[in-house]
Amino acid sequence: MHNSHKLPWFYLIILSMLLGGLSACRAATPTPASTSVHWGYAGEVAPEYWGDLSPDYAACSQGKEQSPVDIPASAPVNPPNLQIEYIPSTLVILNNGHSIQVNYDEGSTLEIDGIRYPLVQFHLHSLSEHTLAGDHTPMELHLVHKDAAGRIAVVGVMIVEGVVNPAYEPILSHLPVEEGDEQAFPDVVADAEALLPFDQSYYHYSGSLTTPPCTEKVDWVVMAAPVELSPEQIAAFQGLYTNNYRPVQPLNEREFLANMP
Repeated sequence: MHNSHKLPWFYLIILSMLLGGLSACRAATPTPASTSVHWGYAGEVAPEYWGDLSPDYAACSQGKEQSPVDIPASAPVNPPNLQIEYIPSTLVILNNGHSIQVNYDEGSTLEIDGIRYPLVQFHLHSLSEHTLAGDHTPMELHLVHKDAAGRIAVVGVMIVEGVVNPAYEPILSHLPVEEGDEQAFPDVVADAEALLPFDQSYYHYSGSLTTPPCTEKVDWVVMAAPVELSPEQIAAFQGLYTNNYRPVQPLNEREFLANMP
């Protein structure tokens, strides 16, 4: 009888310990990364406010090497000496709420200054993010590369109005209208190399991601020659996104890089 009175207390102690342990686990569980904080291109989440939306976005307002930038007429142009080894990929495309993005199959690389960067994805902006002597083009393509060490390189391609560009048609004819998960089209090929201009002379500078968290130390290559898309092809993208570009940022003390002879 004496033991029967002690048994409930023993269970209560165990239960209390378990509940305390669960509370400690909850307290130790990190909250979701603040990179999930909503950002956009208009209103209270527009680019001028990105740095205030989250501590993780501080570089957007405090960074000194931000992108995009204006490329002046005096910027040195590097010859077409990039080591680009792109192979075609199955089309895997999504509308991420900020742009149309194509996730690229493994195996394609860009080499800059001895560093080989795998191509991860490409996406589109309208208007262009970089400007040439102060002028936007209707669109800009960004091919994003990232190596195992986390180093990032981006190739920018300016897009102007002209003739139909067959290389862009597989993307523009499969644009997801609604934001959502990626969609795979096994019978459709995306060819990143064909998206580039024939003349691959380029401008080169050190910058950042053009979207939050605006990470710096990004190796930027902007092609000097544009590619053409027809008015209908441009309209296809602009029917979804017409204002998904970040304004140009101060160049500060940076200079455009030129390969030494």
